Amino acid sequence: MQKQYKHHLSGFEDWDQLLHAEDWILFGQNLGSHVCIDEVALSQGELYTVVTNGSAGCQQGSLIAMVRDTKSEEVIRILEKIPLKARKQVKEVTVDLAANMNKIGRTAFPQSRLIMDRFHVQQLPSEALQQMRIKHRWKAIDEETEQIKLAKEQHKKHQPQVFENGDTPKQLLARSRYLLFKPKSKWTANQRLRAAILFQAYPDLEKGYELSMMLRGVYQHNTNFHSTKEKLEQWYKN
Repeated sequence: MQKQYKHHLSGFEDWDQLLHAEDWILFGQNLGSHVCIDEVALSQGELYTVVTNGSAGCQQGSLIAMVRDTKSEEVIRILEKIPLKARKQVKEVTVDLAANMNKIGRTAFPQSRLIMDRFHVQQLPSEALQQMRIKHRWKAIDEETEQIKLAKEQHKKHQPQVFENGDTPKQLLARSRYLLFKPKSKWTANQRLRAAILFQAYPDLEKGYELSMMLRGVYQHNTNFHSTKEKLEQWYKN
């Protein structure tokens, strides 16, 4: 009796989405004028597409759909269970830069305007900067390997190049990873010294860093459309 009573309280056994909840859940009543679509990795790295009401601020009632898939066709199939009249009321859909997310937004919400998530836009130059750093590091590793080989052939002890902070070139490039993500105002004293050495040795990384921070500043400090557009155009020229 106690077990039956608990089931009655939760209503889990009578949940109308119980049969498919492992693959998808849908709460069309939570639809609003602004929708956000993103993919998240949950348990064991399983990817899910999550659709939320952007106006609900992650509060109760913000979840519209969760689908255990990232294929646009499958997500669209689930979202189209919401009546078309309701989906046409959506004015804006925020997505990342992935083609499948764009397709979901355009197909499922045909009257909406797509907005690219600014954090994903900012991520692009940041990732490019890290690729530059890694390329330099592999080159430094190759050069050190050659120097060790040469010293061994000449029966000499290898003396690696050491910067004033004690880093070798490959250490400098490895330990600079996190400071390149941060604005200068948040650098520690050690990071400021390391950055000065890094940028002197690799001026292209300084240029890339300044461009990455400049784009971040455009989004953080400009709320007017026209001024933001001008700043973005200037960033593009640079």
